[in-house]
Formats: sequence, structure tokens, C-alpha cells
Amino acid sequence: MVLRVNSNVPVCLEFLLNKRHKTALATRYYDKMMISHVHHSLQLFALFQVALGEPLDLHWLHKVSQTFIPNMPHLLRSKFLIAVAFIAVSAAIFLCPLYIQSPCLIEVHELPEKPKLIGHRGAPMLAPENTMMSFEKSIACGVTAFETDIQLSKDRIPFLMHDNNFPGFLRRTTDIKDKFPEKANSRDSANFTWEELQSLNAGDWFVKTDPFHSVSYLSEDDIEAARNQTIPSLLQLLNLAKEHNISVIFDIYSPEKENETDDIVKTILHSGIDRSRVLWLPPTKREHVKKIAPGFTHFYKDITYLHTQIYTAFHRFLALSCRKCNLSVSKSMIVSDRKHRSSNVTVNIWGVNERWLFSLLWCSGASSVTTNSCHILKDMDRPDWALRTYKIIWITVDIASIVIITGIYILQW
Repeated sequence: MVLRVNSNVPVCLEFLLNKRHKTALATRYYDKMMISHVHHSLQLFALFQVALGEPLDLHWLHKVSQTFIPNMPHLLRSKFLIAVAFIAVSAAIFLCPLYIQSPCLIEVHELPEKPKLIGHRGAPMLAPENTMMSFEKSIACGVTAFETDIQLSKDRIPFLMHDNNFPGFLRRTTDIKDKFPEKANSRDSANFTWEELQSLNAGDWFVKTDPFHSVSYLSEDDIEAARNQTIPSLLQLLNLAKEHNISVIFDIYSPEKENETDDIVKTILHSGIDRSRVLWLPPTKREHVKKIAPGFTHFYKDITYLHTQIYTAFHRFLALSCRKCNLSVSKSMIVSDRKHRSSNVTVNIWGVNERWLFSLLWCSGASSVTTNSCHILKDMDRPDWALRTYKIIWITVDIASIVIITGIYILQW
């Protein structure tokens, strides 16, 4: 019987079955397998060395394996050392969460009181910003304060409007282009009388532009009410706040104008609202305001000694007897301030609209937050992240990873 290979060279079956040659072929095949396995092991170690940024020198591996496990076959020694290195790296990864620091890694009984909610221009996701409808919607959210922006009309009536001091400042939130096209590019509220401002529609833009993609969730009645909103006066807002025992915090644009601060203070005093519910934020003429309207609650912002680390800021505030401050999220996210609550330091954080951020500030001990999404945050009865949740996730992921990796390694052994 004759076999033929690709070269068409005849090979006798008896020759192939010769015991000596059969043994030689088997030995060569086994050697190739060993070389292949060792080659793969060396490749893994090479990748490991490169990842560590170490010189690729495997001579030490041979010495270590010969010293500590001399009786183990060479291939098995390589696998064993790879396993040890892999386990060490995996253990470091699995245990690294122990060194993660977060304000929410606390016991449930240590959780601070839930921060109070301040409606940023009312509830601007549910109604046009800085309108009476918006502030009324925020009342349903349980806010403790209204946040707004004040400007003065030509006839010295304080009204609510955020955009200011740029050409066409009324164009975004009103129909100024249709009502007074000749004044559409005006940059100063002093160019408009209160009667002219009252005639503007301040709600139709909200329905048309849907700035928060929330209009589709509103009822037909709410949409119709939003379309017909007008610019409110400060006095209207103060009367609403007085009726519901809600505080008011505001900015003034621009307080450097002649007697603007005095006109606003007079309006506040005329409303009869409890003075302690007036959270005075504008830094200009603060000392003057303290003299003519004692009893206002003064909040501070943008102070030169206010650093990005809230911990440092608190100590400086305490040293200067400043007990209330209004900070942006970027200035407050560094260090927990739970320890300062006992010192009666009140911190309001503005720009907080997401649940995760509110949760973090809740754990940190923030006193209150200014938010666009009061209707979302009001329903939270605890932070989304707390110690128990973190431990469960960490342990579950670690166990699952260990089982999967061990199974794969055993199958590949």
C-alpha cells in the first residue's frame, strides 16, 4: 500500500509505522506544543511588563521559578506565576473601592436633613420663567423660597426679568418685536414704562420653544395658561410670598443706578412681608440696606476670600461672622460641610437640577438648593446613593467578577 503527499513522493506505509520513526514524530509534535504554550505564556508576560512600563527581561522569571518552585514543570511554573501576578492585580482592583471617598458613604442615621428647595425663577420646567404661574407651580413643589431677578422700569416700578444689559434683552421671553418693534433692540429696562411692560406677552415663547422639553407633559389648561402670562411686578411676587409664608431671594440689575436699591427696598417694606423672609443677595449698598431696612436676612456671594474649597470658605465665614452664603455648584463640590451645620452656617447651592447632584449635596449637608426641577427633587425621600447601596453594588460586582474570571482561568488552564 502506498500513500502520496503533495509532492507526489511515494511513502511506504511500513516506513511510517516503524516504531522508531513514529516515536520521533510524536516527540517533535510534543516539542512544538510545548514551544507554543511557552510562547503564549511569554506573550502574556510581555504584555504585563509593557503595561507596567518595565524593561522586558524574563531572565528573572526563570530564576524565581527555579528558586521557589524547582520541582514544578517549566510550563506549569509559568502558568503559576502568571496566576499569582493576575490575582495580585485583581485583588488591588477589587479592594480599591475601600479608598474611595464620598459624602454619601455614611450610615443612614448620619444622613443630614434634606436640603430645602428654592424655585429658580419659579418652576421654569412647568411654566414660563419669572411669571406668576411659574412661582405658583413652585409652591406645589414645597419650595421655601422664590429666586428671581429684579429690574426697574422707566417709572421706577420693580419688575421681574432675568435677561438684562444687552441689545434685545426682552426678545427671548416676550413678544417685544411684535408690540414695540422700534424698541426691540433696546438694552435698558429704563426705556420702558411699566404699562408698556405689562402689555407684553411673557409666556407664548415657552410653549413655542419648549426650552426644557416639558411642554408635552403639561395639561391643555396649563399650556393655555402659560401662553397668556405677563411680566409680573416685584410687589405681586412679594404678596404671593407673604400669603404662603415663603422667602424671596433675588439679584438686582443693575444696582449701581441712582436710587435703584432704595426704590426696591421701599417696595419690599410697602408689601408688609416679614423682613426675615427677604434674603438680600446683591452686594452693592449692603451696608446702606442694613441701615434703612434692618431685619433682612443677608446672603453673601462672590467674596474675594471665598475659595473653591467649601471647607476653607466655611472657616473664613465663621471667622468673619458671616453665617449665610449662596454658592454655585462649582464652588461647593469639594468637601462635605456636615460638621458646620452645628455652627448655624447656612449654605445655599444654586444650579442643582439633577437627582445625582442633589443626592451628593444632601449627603454633604447643604442647607438648600436653587433648582429648575423642584417637581422632581420634591419626591426624593432619601439620596439615590447611600452607604448600603454602595456596599451592595460593590460586593455583588466583585463576587460576579471573581466567579467569571476564575471560571475562565480554570477552563484555560
